Amino acid sequence: MFDLQSVLWLALIVVTVFYWRDALRVKERAYVAAQKRCAEMEVQMLDESVYLRRLWFKRGESGRLLLWRAFYFEFTVSGADRYFGRVVMLGSYITQVELDPHRVH
Repeated sequence: MFDLQSVLWLALIVVTVFYWRDALRVKERAYVAAQKRCAEMEVQMLDESVYLRRLWFKRGESGRLLLWRAFYFEFTVSGADRYFGRVVMLGSYITQVELDPHRVH
């Protein structure tokens, strides 16, 4: 009925679907964190999106191997200049949200 190749392909598809679902959920959390930080700092988030720029494996506090992700976004203070911000996540937890140095209005 099923040979080894079919089982391996099915396993690959299942792993890919689970990774994709998790990646979308983590990206949404990063987006919400970026919006919140921009509101706290009274700056405007541009393009209403975050994008994955770095992806790596790193151990968490419990010693488990997790995905370390750095999402970037752009913001402005006055509308004339663009600056970058970063949301760093370990697994599904936000570890850091930072904005590049910028002018204060």
